[in-house]
Amino acid sequence: MSRFDRYMLSQLLVLFGFFALVLVLVYWVNRAVVLFDQLIVNGQSAGVFLEFTFLSLPNVIRLVLPMSVFAAAVYVTNRLSSESELTVMQATGFSPWRLARPVFVFGVLVALMMSMLMHVLVPRSTAQLNFRQNQITENVTARLLSEGTFLHPTEGITFYIRDITPDGVLRDVFLSDRRKPGEVSTYTAAEAYLLNSETGAKLVMVDGLSQIHVEAGDRLFTTNFSDFTYDISRLIVDKTKRKRALEHIGTAELLLHSEAVSEELNTSRGWILEEAHGRFNRPLMVLSAAIVGFATLLLGGFSRFGVWRQIIVAFVLLISLEIIRSATLDPVRSDGQLWPLIYLPSLLGFALSFGLLWFSAHPLRLRAGATA
Repeated sequence: MSRFDRYMLSQLLVLFGFFALVLVLVYWVNRAVVLFDQLIVNGQSAGVFLEFTFLSLPNVIRLVLPMSVFAAAVYVTNRLSSESELTVMQATGFSPWRLARPVFVFGVLVALMMSMLMHVLVPRSTAQLNFRQNQITENVTARLLSEGTFLHPTEGITFYIRDITPDGVLRDVFLSDRRKPGEVSTYTAAEAYLLNSETGAKLVMVDGLSQIHVEAGDRLFTTNFSDFTYDISRLIVDKTKRKRALEHIGTAELLLHSEAVSEELNTSRGWILEEAHGRFNRPLMVLSAAIVGFATLLLGGFSRFGVWRQIIVAFVLLISLEIIRSATLDPVRSDGQLWPLIYLPSLLGFALSFGLLWFSAHPLRLRAGATA
């Protein structure tokens, strides 16, 4: 690799890192606000919040990589063009194909990063994130420790705590159980404690009143108690046989056992193949985005007024490729035999890059054609 290639590649990687960092921070802040509201307010620790944040990062990075690659390629090309560095290199005999070599290497490196994300990190992180979210949801203790709010942990149950002391004592507890047809059980207590035992979570109420209203005969039974234990482990819904999500399954399994996965998830084979081949197409689109951004700006040549028009054209081309990608999803999901359509936007991106570089290498032919 020549000195110019190393210089341009270093510029691309630095700017790519900058744009990726900025975009990841923007996405992360929005995600962090939601996570903070869902976890911290519901009694979870800061450690759980950080764990969920890190598990969501691979998917966030996957979303920002294509735009970061495109922005880096456009910015570096614009700067080299405005400072006449590209003009000097072309004057020394560098063709557009030769100038595009460091951009191609840059695109390949980022495409490899995207492949690692799509095939390994994102499926594993989203699967673990979903598993931890279900654990939090099924954690009755965490769900009930919310003071001043009427909670409904499951259908037919209403729970209220006026105050929670620093040592874990629940003050002024109200519990209503309406799950049994024709009967409503209401428990109130001055104090209560949540305990974990071998048989499950228990709510121990102290100094309270039990009221059972039976609709048959409209009868009410009341009992004062000094202490009473309520088994809240019954509120936990058993989800040990929960189905896997499509995005959590490995690429090899999606391709080699698509029929079995389709039956397991009760979804069409088209969705399976779209997810699998989409993981291969995303890295290719990253590579094409880098070359399209470079080739479009190179087409304009040197200008004192900059290449802002070429930048707009490049951005429109990138948006057009993304629109084409979105348009191919529904046909593939409806008919799995159409999976080659997934690669159409990438192939168009490479063809467009080839055409732009060819036009840049033959400017005299273009002018002669326009004059004729």
